[in-house]
Amino acid sequence: MQDHFFRSSAIGIALLASSTFLVSAANSGEHKAVTRTVQVTGSGIDRLSGAIVHSKQTTSTGVIQRSTETVELSGDLHGRVLYHVTSVIDLKAGTLVNTGDQVFSGTVAGSEPVLLHDSKFRFDGDLKSGQDTGSVYLVDHIAGPRVECTLKVIGTGKNQDGDPTFTYSGQCRFPDA
Repeated sequence: MQDHFFRSSAIGIALLASSTFLVSAANSGEHKAVTRTVQVTGSGIDRLSGAIVHSKQTTSTGVIQRSTETVELSGDLHGRVLYHVTSVIDLKAGTLVNTGDQVFSGTVAGSEPVLLHDSKFRFDGDLKSGQDTGSVYLVDHIAGPRVECTLKVIGTGKNQDGDPTFTYSGQCRFPDA
Protein backbone atom coordinates (compact mmCIF):
# COMPACT_ATOMS: atom_id res chain seq x y z
CA MET A 1 0.00 0.00 0.00
CA GLN A 2 2.82 2.38 0.82
CA ASP A 3 4.41 1.51 -2.55
CA HIS A 4 1.08 2.33 -4.29
CA PHE A 5 0.94 5.70 -2.46
CA PHE A 6 4.45 6.65 -3.60
CA ARG A 7 3.69 5.66 -7.21
CA SER A 8 0.45 7.70 -7.15
CA SER A 9 2.28 10.66 -5.61
CA ALA A 10 5.06 10.40 -8.17
CA ILE A 11 2.53 10.31 -11.02
CA GLY A 12 0.68 13.31 -9.49
CA ILE A 13 3.92 15.30 -9.17
CA ALA A 14 4.90 14.41 -12.74
CA LEU A 15 1.46 15.50 -14.03
CA LEU A 16 1.63 18.73 -12.01
CA ALA A 17 5.13 19.46 -13.32
CA SER A 18 4.04 18.70 -16.92
CA SER A 19 0.97 20.91 -16.72
CA THR A 20 3.00 23.73 -15.13
CA PHE A 21 5.51 23.46 -17.98
CA LEU A 22 2.71 23.53 -20.60
CA VAL A 23 1.02 26.54 -19.00
CA SER A 24 4.37 28.37 -18.77
CA ALA A 25 5.17 27.52 -22.39
CA ALA A 26 1.73 28.71 -23.49
CA ASN A 27 2.10 31.97 -21.57
CA SER A 28 5.56 32.67 -22.92
CA GLY A 29 4.35 31.94 -26.46
CA GLU A 30 1.40 34.31 -26.23
CA HIS A 31 1.63 37.27 -28.57
CA LYS A 32 -0.52 40.17 -27.57
CA ALA A 33 -1.54 42.42 -30.45
CA VAL A 34 0.10 45.81 -30.23
CA THR A 35 -1.18 48.75 -32.21
CA ARG A 36 1.17 51.49 -33.33
CA THR A 37 -0.56 54.82 -34.00
CA VAL A 38 1.08 57.45 -36.18
CA GLN A 39 -0.04 61.06 -36.61
CA VAL A 40 -0.10 61.93 -40.34
CA THR A 41 -0.26 65.13 -42.37
CA GLY A 42 0.03 66.10 -45.99
CA SER A 43 -1.67 67.67 -48.95
CA GLY A 44 -3.49 66.68 -52.09
CA ILE A 45 -5.04 67.65 -55.39
CA ASP A 46 -8.45 66.46 -56.60
CA ARG A 47 -8.01 66.13 -60.37
CA LEU A 48 -11.52 67.45 -61.04
CA SER A 49 -10.45 68.71 -64.49
CA GLY A 50 -9.98 65.06 -65.55
CA ALA A 51 -13.23 63.75 -64.05
CA ILE A 52 -15.31 61.25 -65.99
CA VAL A 53 -18.95 62.26 -65.56
CA HIS A 54 -21.22 59.20 -65.68
CA SER A 55 -24.54 60.90 -65.05
CA LYS A 56 -25.95 64.30 -64.26
CA GLN A 57 -29.50 64.76 -62.99
CA THR A 58 -31.18 68.11 -62.52
CA THR A 59 -33.14 68.52 -59.28
CA SER A 60 -35.44 71.27 -58.06
CA THR A 61 -32.54 72.86 -56.16
CA GLY A 62 -29.51 71.95 -58.27
CA VAL A 63 -27.77 68.87 -59.62
CA ILE A 64 -26.79 65.34 -58.64
CA GLN A 65 -23.71 64.18 -60.49
CA ARG A 66 -21.99 60.79 -60.43
CA SER A 67 -18.39 60.70 -61.59
CA THR A 68 -14.98 59.09 -61.31
CA GLU A 69 -12.01 61.21 -60.30
CA THR A 70 -8.46 60.72 -59.15
CA VAL A 71 -6.81 62.39 -56.21
CA GLU A 72 -3.06 62.70 -55.71
CA LEU A 73 -1.76 62.62 -52.14
CA SER A 74 1.64 63.68 -50.87
CA GLY A 75 3.06 63.77 -47.37
CA ASP A 76 2.69 60.90 -44.95
CA LEU A 77 0.16 59.27 -47.29
CA HIS A 78 1.80 59.12 -50.71
CA GLY A 79 -0.15 57.77 -53.65
CA ARG A 80 -3.42 58.04 -55.50
CA VAL A 81 -7.09 57.69 -54.78
CA LEU A 82 -9.67 56.41 -57.26
CA TYR A 83 -12.75 58.28 -56.23
CA HIS A 84 -16.30 57.25 -57.30
CA VAL A 85 -18.26 60.23 -56.12
CA THR A 86 -21.86 61.30 -55.94
CA SER A 87 -21.98 65.10 -55.78
CA VAL A 88 -25.17 66.71 -54.55
CA ILE A 89 -25.10 70.40 -55.45
CA ASP A 90 -27.80 72.54 -53.88
CA LEU A 91 -27.65 75.92 -55.60
CA LYS A 92 -30.40 77.40 -53.41
CA ALA A 93 -28.57 76.54 -50.19
CA GLY A 94 -25.15 77.08 -51.76
CA THR A 95 -23.84 73.67 -50.70
CA LEU A 96 -21.98 70.75 -52.18
CA VAL A 97 -21.89 67.29 -50.56
CA ASN A 98 -19.65 64.50 -51.91
CA THR A 99 -20.09 60.87 -50.84
CA GLY A 100 -19.42 57.50 -52.43
CA ASP A 101 -16.51 55.04 -52.53
CA GLN A 102 -12.79 55.55 -52.80
CA VAL A 103 -9.71 53.34 -52.85
CA PHE A 104 -6.26 54.57 -51.81
CA SER A 105 -3.19 52.98 -53.41
CA GLY A 106 0.15 54.05 -52.02
CA THR A 107 2.22 54.12 -48.86
CA VAL A 108 1.40 55.24 -45.33
CA ALA A 109 4.20 56.76 -43.25
CA GLY A 110 6.84 54.90 -45.27
CA SER A 111 5.03 51.54 -45.26
CA GLU A 112 5.03 48.99 -48.02
CA PRO A 113 2.30 49.71 -50.64
CA VAL A 114 -1.27 49.28 -49.43
CA LEU A 115 -4.78 49.32 -50.88
CA LEU A 116 -7.43 50.76 -48.56
CA HIS A 117 -11.15 51.29 -49.20
CA ASP A 118 -13.49 53.93 -47.76
CA SER A 119 -17.26 53.99 -48.24
CA LYS A 120 -18.00 56.45 -45.41
CA PHE A 121 -16.20 59.62 -46.51
CA ARG A 122 -18.00 62.91 -46.72
CA PHE A 123 -16.89 66.26 -48.07
CA ASP A 124 -18.92 69.41 -47.54
CA GLY A 125 -18.43 72.55 -49.59
CA ASP A 126 -19.83 76.02 -49.14
CA LEU A 127 -20.31 77.36 -52.68
CA LYS A 128 -20.50 80.95 -51.47
CA SER A 129 -17.34 81.06 -49.34
CA GLY A 130 -15.43 78.33 -51.16
CA GLN A 131 -14.66 76.55 -47.87
CA ASP A 132 -14.39 72.76 -48.07
CA THR A 133 -14.05 70.25 -45.24
CA GLY A 134 -14.26 66.52 -45.08
CA SER A 135 -13.70 63.28 -43.24
CA VAL A 136 -11.98 60.18 -44.67
CA TYR A 137 -12.13 56.64 -43.27
CA LEU A 138 -9.58 54.42 -45.03
CA VAL A 139 -10.31 51.44 -42.79
CA ASP A 140 -11.25 48.60 -45.16
CA HIS A 141 -8.04 46.67 -45.86
CA ILE A 142 -7.67 45.27 -49.39
CA ALA A 143 -3.95 44.51 -49.74
CA GLY A 144 -0.54 45.20 -48.24
CA PRO A 145 0.26 45.80 -44.58
CA ARG A 146 -2.69 46.19 -42.23
CA VAL A 147 -3.35 49.85 -41.55
CA GLU A 148 -6.39 52.03 -40.87
CA CYS A 149 -6.40 55.80 -41.41
CA THR A 150 -8.91 58.38 -40.25
CA LEU A 151 -8.34 61.84 -41.69
CA LYS A 152 -9.75 65.36 -41.59
CA VAL A 153 -9.49 67.32 -44.83
CA ILE A 154 -9.54 71.11 -45.28
CA GLY A 155 -9.75 72.77 -48.68
CA THR A 156 -7.00 75.26 -49.55
CA GLY A 157 -8.33 76.63 -52.84
CA LYS A 158 -7.71 75.66 -56.45
CA ASN A 159 -4.60 75.22 -58.55
CA GLN A 160 -3.99 76.85 -61.98
CA ASP A 161 -6.11 74.12 -63.66
CA GLY A 162 -9.06 74.79 -61.37
CA ASP A 163 -8.51 71.55 -59.44
CA PRO A 164 -9.35 71.66 -55.72
CA THR A 165 -6.36 71.49 -53.37
CA PHE A 166 -6.41 70.50 -49.71
CA THR A 167 -4.47 69.52 -46.64
CA TYR A 168 -5.15 66.49 -44.48
CA SER A 169 -4.27 65.43 -40.97
CA GLY A 170 -5.23 62.53 -38.77
CA GLN A 171 -3.97 59.25 -37.54
CA CYS A 172 -3.14 55.84 -38.95
CA ARG A 173 -3.13 52.69 -36.85
CA PHE A 174 -0.90 49.73 -37.66
CA PRO A 175 -2.16 46.65 -35.80
CA ASP A 176 0.79 44.30 -35.15
CA ALA A 177 -0.42 40.76 -35.87
